Amino acid sequence: MMLLRCSLLSLTLVLCGGLSVAAFAADPVPGTQPLTIAEPLDKFMINGINKFCLREIEEGIAKREALWKRDYSSPEAYVKSVEPNRLHFKESIGAVDARIPAAGLEMISTVQQHSLVGKGPTYTIHAVRWQVLENVTAEGLLLVPNGAVIGRVVAIPDADWTPEAFCGLQPGVEPQAQLPRRFAEQGYQVLVPTIINREDTLSGSPFVAYTNQAQREFLYRMAFEMGRHIIGYEVQKVLAAVDQFEKLNKDEQKALPIGVAGVGEGGLLAFYSAALDTRIQAAYIGGYFQAREGVWEEPIYRNVWNLLREFGDAGVASLIAPRALIIEACAVPEVAGPHPAKPGRRGGAAPGKITTAVLGHVRKEYDLAKAHYEKLKAADKIKLVSSGEGDKPAGSSLALVAALGALGGPAKEVADGGAPQLIKAPWGVETRQKRQFEELHTFTQLLLRRSSIVRDKLWTLPQIDRKNLDTWAKTAPDMREHVYQELIGKLPDSTMPLNPRSRQVLDEPGYLGYEVVLDVYPDVVAAGILLLPKDLKLGEKRPVVVCQHGLEGVPMDTITRTGEGFNYYSGFAHELANRGFITYSPQNPYRGKDEFRTIQRKSNPMKRSLFSYIIPQHARTLEWLSSLPNVDPTRLAFYGLSYGGKTAVRVPPMLEKYCLSICSADFNEWVIKNTTTEHPTSYVFTPEYEIFEWNMGHLANYSELSSLMTPRPFMVERGHFDGVAPDEWVAWEFSKVKRHYDLLGIGDKTEMEVFTGPHKINGVGTYEFLHKHLKWPKR
Repeated sequence: MMLLRCSLLSLTLVLCGGLSVAAFAADPVPGTQPLTIAEPLDKFMINGINKFCLREIEEGIAKREALWKRDYSSPEAYVKSVEPNRLHFKESIGAVDARIPAAGLEMISTVQQHSLVGKGPTYTIHAVRWQVLENVTAEGLLLVPNGAVIGRVVAIPDADWTPEAFCGLQPGVEPQAQLPRRFAEQGYQVLVPTIINREDTLSGSPFVAYTNQAQREFLYRMAFEMGRHIIGYEVQKVLAAVDQFEKLNKDEQKALPIGVAGVGEGGLLAFYSAALDTRIQAAYIGGYFQAREGVWEEPIYRNVWNLLREFGDAGVASLIAPRALIIEACAVPEVAGPHPAKPGRRGGAAPGKITTAVLGHVRKEYDLAKAHYEKLKAADKIKLVSSGEGDKPAGSSLALVAALGALGGPAKEVADGGAPQLIKAPWGVETRQKRQFEELHTFTQLLLRRSSIVRDKLWTLPQIDRKNLDTWAKTAPDMREHVYQELIGKLPDSTMPLNPRSRQVLDEPGYLGYEVVLDVYPDVVAAGILLLPKDLKLGEKRPVVVCQHGLEGVPMDTITRTGEGFNYYSGFAHELANRGFITYSPQNPYRGKDEFRTIQRKSNPMKRSLFSYIIPQHARTLEWLSSLPNVDPTRLAFYGLSYGGKTAVRVPPMLEKYCLSICSADFNEWVIKNTTTEHPTSYVFTPEYEIFEWNMGHLANYSELSSLMTPRPFMVERGHFDGVAPDEWVAWEFSKVKRHYDLLGIGDKTEMEVFTGPHKINGVGTYEFLHKHLKWPKR
């Protein structure tokens, strides 16, 4: 294979608008400018998308307000006006499941041990449990004042703190940050839930492997695919505690104030809980509130779909207004990154760090939040306190006074009653974390098992009518748009000039090859290699096959006949070009490990994904290909391997200019693959932390995505020894596609070829499929 660099020879002009390929020599494709980018195009592309993402995050701050319809005329009008945004936020954190009605707190005791585990000078501490979701409970501690109760507080520790440490029964938390006992000392009844910690002990499965993921990440991965979140689960635990307090108020015929307070990860949970539930009259947030535009650098278990597009921390605070909000800038337990993989465990945990917020970042976001309180004439209801310069422990005297005052307590400095006495560790405390972890794990797996029922209801009448091709054609566009917006995330159509640039890089006996770059958005390009057969005739129109590489691949992998690339791709772009097809091998931006995976991290909070960029890249590519004089714009086909197979069920279904799609070495029961913890092929255990797509389990699996190709042809290529998934998963999922096509009377337009082989292009039935449906004769 001879590589050539662009030497600007004069073009041979031809009549009739045709293209004489032999006349190209080493010039660019006619109608394009010379391509002069020296940097490898994959790096150039990925760097550009990362720049675009960061700019969009910053510019998104000013755009958020357009997504709200606030009415500041009265507190009641305001609360009503932000209710749609509250619902969006509830959906974004996955706090959507119906809670078990409050039936009372359960004291945890045995024949040998009482629920009483500790006591302070004016209160006692009990081990308790309360119901949350189906087969999901919360466990923790209840602090009960000896005298009259003047209010009720849910106090949430950081993920690295146990309830006992947070209360002062165990070491590990600075005395002033022991908020539960400090509230109890002033007459408040306090519930302290256990939250999932950052250890990796439980992160895995005896059926597959254990990993170095924090337990929060392990649960996050599977839950995200189901439209749920570790954050949402634990917010539900907090709100279930509020349910219990509301029941107590009703049973005791009292109207005691209910508040939430938390530090670090607990601060996040208190903050989000108060945003969702207007029964919470006051919230203390320690060490979490700040400008959130850098959330993509935090641990992945803080990755929330749509967070920055619509909210940011000031937007979340505005859901609390005009209720009391106390923000303390303070030190939190810091996280440098994931645990190193221990012997016998897999690595691959997502990078991410937690650092104490810069005070300036806290003040900047606070000013944005305070503006809403001021418009509601409630500026006294929001307060920012700094512990030291924002670097000292939570629970400073000013913060505590403000929190107590917001809950009707003494608005003055109070004495510290000292650490309580530990009587006996709660029953089962050593296995409490495991119980709480396994309940959420089991709940998510139950959602997985039921998810197909939810999808089936979505993909039927009245949303979708499969009676015949006409009814399908009328109802499918709305579903296509819904999937694009809610699962993938849709960017505006590009309005930039294509500005095509090219350079010749190949001269083979049967074809010439050109690197091509097109503009998509500022800093975002589409790139690839165009192969033009040398026997093209003037005025002749031929079909194009877009040949897509997989993970960490480059376009040349689809062309080469040597080396590792050939082992997977079988030189299929080269083979198809020699059969007379024009081929184009795009560079997709899933290359560079964390460099591309952080694109997903930057995009999810903006309600976008990696494919939010890939689809417009392909749209621009098809636009340019359609303009070439020897291309038939009605015969533009797609054929992709592995991650290119992922592309095959996400891009052509959304872009109707693609007349055909072939998914090779990827098609399977994708939702199970991304969520199960019982099969070795599951992504829950691998380094591909970007792979999880928000709520896919309840929106569209591969069969539903593939059905959006209808009435265009769709094919699956599958090797028996492909480790992507078992044959049974592939057959199960494809059977739904086949049934769909059959019932619409176009069963001849979908096929699956299964061959005895591994994860690779087989190029037998698929080539036949291309010749047949692109109406191109075999040679």
